Amino acid sequence: MLGNIKILALFSILVICMNSCTDSPHFPVEPHLEYKGISKKSIKQGSLNTDSLIIFLYFTDGDGDIGFDQTDSLQNLFIIDSRTNKQAESIKIPKIADAGIGNGISGEIELKLYTTCCLFNNNIPPCSVVEGINTDTLTYKIYMIDRAGNKSEIVETENIILECR
Repeated sequence: MLGNIKILALFSILVICMNSCTDSPHFPVEPHLEYKGISKKSIKQGSLNTDSLIIFLYFTDGDGDIGFDQTDSLQNLFIIDSRTNKQAESIKIPKIADAGIGNGISGEIELKLYTTCCLFNNNIPPCSVVEGINTDTLTYKIYMIDRAGNKSEIVETENIILECR
């Protein structure tokens, strides 16, 4: 089913870095994610760019090693579709400039996800319009990995309703 899911993710990161004139924050070296909300609770199924929503996340990392260089092919933010428990998308967060050794960082991530398809039983193709089935429900599970390989906890969105019509 993963090939039938059409999700494109864009994100922006606002980072609050502590400079050397202030005390370093005391965050654990493992990245920490908090789910803050979504822009809307329902989207219409369809082809790419038909509809979208924004997921709001907050993160911290004690050693500030979030993100990869532009030339690196590694991904570090992972999104799982609860209906299949499979990875729906992975994203590369750009490298956040080092603020000094031992400086922790925190910031916000706005993750824009484009629509996906309703999934059905009985070999009905995804994104079909099926009489009597008006909606599908899913959540997204999200986690991040820093450059040292430390994994954050998994956060989960609230229910998202897909309109199958």
